[in-house]
Amino acid sequence: MAKPAGARCNLDCTYCFYLSKETLPDGQDARGLGAGDMDRDTLERFVRQYIAGVTSPEVVFTWQGGEPTLRGLGFFEEVVALQAKHARPGQRIHNDLQTNGVLLDETWARFLKQHRFLVGLSIDGPRELHDSFRVNKGGAPTFDKVMAAAALLRRFGVPFNALVSVHRLNAKKPLDVYRFLRRELGVTVIQLIPVVEPRDFATTAPQSHDPARAPLLGSPRARPGDPDSVVTDWSVDPDDWGTFLSRVFDEWRRKDLGTVLVTHFETLVARRLGLPAQICIYAETCGKAVVVEHDGSVFSCDHYVYPEHRLGSLHEATLADLVFSRAQVMFGYAKSDRLPAYCRACEALADCWGECPRNRLIRTPDGEPGLNYLCAGLKRFFRHAGPAADAIAADIRARKPAFTSGT
Repeated sequence: MAKPAGARCNLDCTYCFYLSKETLPDGQDARGLGAGDMDRDTLERFVRQYIAGVTSPEVVFTWQGGEPTLRGLGFFEEVVALQAKHARPGQRIHNDLQTNGVLLDETWARFLKQHRFLVGLSIDGPRELHDSFRVNKGGAPTFDKVMAAAALLRRFGVPFNALVSVHRLNAKKPLDVYRFLRRELGVTVIQLIPVVEPRDFATTAPQSHDPARAPLLGSPRARPGDPDSVVTDWSVDPDDWGTFLSRVFDEWRRKDLGTVLVTHFETLVARRLGLPAQICIYAETCGKAVVVEHDGSVFSCDHYVYPEHRLGSLHEATLADLVFSRAQVMFGYAKSDRLPAYCRACEALADCWGECPRNRLIRTPDGEPGLNYLCAGLKRFFRHAGPAADAIAADIRARKPAFTSGT
């Protein structure tokens, strides 16, 4: 994913893990440069190198932030022009744009429709839940502007999905959130992202903490709200996360199976069919979600934009060389290689694979470090939804006798 405006954003969401990327304790930003916008030279290097490095006939560009629309519509007009310039014969180019929606207007909507952009709209549920953390720089609520953006996208026929950050508050109202997304927002693709932030996330890279100080599974420090908690107060509670997923899964299965895509649930069924995980957190290895920052710096992952995980720059090497560098390959395999024994013996291992390594903040009951903060909730969800996922997979096989894994 590319960050054309770096960490700049027009909102000031309490739980945002990326706003702090502009400055680190040494007085420099995560790239050793001042914050700014991606210039044309860096953009063309990225577009050219990414297209050249993709061997399939489909190339998908993902634009994120910060807030990518701050870069302006002219920048994205240049994007599609450069993509057309460098695309090989027969290649299909697609673009995803993740946005808070605040800056979208009719001109933006026409452009997005014309060039077939898929939009991800950040929204956290009904007004009171969304506005609890998603505010602008002046602290004002943003719900009405996001809903106006959704109406605009619908009017112009721009496809969009919902990205929901599940935090300590909205996690307690799973059906309120899900029914709002379906009935009022009308989306059919939903991404649910658990908010898990160590207290020192602004200054310390994931997995750089002293393992001896990590709390044990089930201890007060392994939950939000405790004065000495390992996470921020707005982080989702592990038990609430498990309940949230379970309640939404039941509603989805009863009413929306086959018509609504919820990434966690699609992956759970896909695994039962012998297919790859649909989202990286449940894959056995990771390392494919690299980030290209505004100055061309490349980092191992969106959640690892820290000096320790800078792979290099598009101005120094090709994107393909950086992605397949020894450092990145080791980063990817470390996800499964460093799992504690507690995880390896877990009945949900093939569904979970320790979830995202950035969330490995606590210790197992016998004191081994590297356990995922969300472990208790994840176990609850997989135990609850696993049998139903097996039944769904069996039904798919029965309806498609020729189905084999990998098809």
